[in-house]
Amino acid sequence: MNTTTMIIIGIIGLVIVLFIIRAPSKASKILGHGAIRLTIGVLLLFFLNVFGGSIGLHVPINIFTVLVSSVLGIFGVTSLAAIHLFIL
Repeated sequence: MNTTTMIIIGIIGLVIVLFIIRAPSKASKILGHGAIRLTIGVLLLFFLNVFGGSIGLHVPINIFTVLVSSVLGIFGVTSLAAIHLFIL
């Protein structure tokens, strides 16, 4: 199995365990918000790469860039793009 499949299986297993043991709602909300923010961060980076490809902009999608874009949102994505354009 590849890494992506293992991560997806792990997340599904965690959700099932949380439903079985009836985790406190606050912990479930925190995990849910974190998962949503990570997904939005990955999507923002993906669309940046798709639309920025025409001007030669490619920001790699790795754990660091996903964390920056998920914590900072659009400002994080623009800062990553600026770092790529002006520093790298």
